[in-house]
Amino acid sequence: MVDSWIRPVSSPAAVHAPGDNRLAVRRVLLAAVAVNLGLTLVKLLVALWSGSLAVLADAMHSATDGFSSLMSLLTSTLSDPRPDRDHPYGHQKFQALGSLAIAVFICITVFEILQRAVGRIQSGLFPLQLGWREWLLLLLVLGFNLALTWAERAEGRRLGSPLLRADASQSRGDVWSTVVVLAGLGAAVGLGIGWLDVVLAIPLCLLLVRLCWRVLQANLPLLVDQIAIAPEAIHAVAMDVPGVLNCHDIASRGVVGQQVFIDMHMVVEADDLPTAHRITELVEEHLENRFGPVRCTIHLEPREYASAAITFRGAHG
Repeated sequence: MVDSWIRPVSSPAAVHAPGDNRLAVRRVLLAAVAVNLGLTLVKLLVALWSGSLAVLADAMHSATDGFSSLMSLLTSTLSDPRPDRDHPYGHQKFQALGSLAIAVFICITVFEILQRAVGRIQSGLFPLQLGWREWLLLLLVLGFNLALTWAERAEGRRLGSPLLRADASQSRGDVWSTVVVLAGLGAAVGLGIGWLDVVLAIPLCLLLVRLCWRVLQANLPLLVDQIAIAPEAIHAVAMDVPGVLNCHDIASRGVVGQQVFIDMHMVVEADDLPTAHRITELVEEHLENRFGPVRCTIHLEPREYASAAITFRGAHG
């Protein structure tokens, strides 16, 4: 999705706006790629030593996490928050596309897990070979998974990066899958129920499908320009500014707290352009104080154009 976008000003310092946190985001993603690569290798070793399908599926999940983090890293590199000639509205949707790519990787993981489970049933079951070494490695993997999830989520909130939060959600899914695998393997070995190793594929897939749905819910609104702020809330803030007589045809898109684009038509009490301009600047300042970074386009109209229609109505409401 998007990093915080700072509205450009005339000062040269705007080029180095503090809201551009892409470098910090990339550092976190680099660490996530390295950790996920290490976890994948450890799980693959355990899967080979034990013959566990569940651990092999979990290793594939970690590999998908690593690939997703790598895609997020590439996306973050491309997602410059400042507008340019070819992208006058900035590059925020690059990160949303990257988050959707994570959802695609999750779906691929689900397919691979189910495919391997069916293959194991068809080829026959065999006893698992799990010793203290394998259990210790799996517990260490769980610890590293928890640490990675917490770090990505905390940094995502601190930096205002939905991309990091989406990647943290992916890592959290890996934590739960590892917990399920450990519990299932414990029952399989302790009770001598070998088929539990295959049955574990089902809850793993359910966890991954749920995670995929959450990632889609978080990112599709930005891509389809869904409303960011209720027009009634924007109207209330604008009408509190001295000199504003009417505000209508309000529209907004983006993500509150990161970057929101607002369009509106306005009638102001002013007889000259400089006065009208100062009023619109105050409106934008009030909106930014209330909702965070915003970029307003205000169309000034004469008094006879005043309208009670705060926003638009159509087939969807």
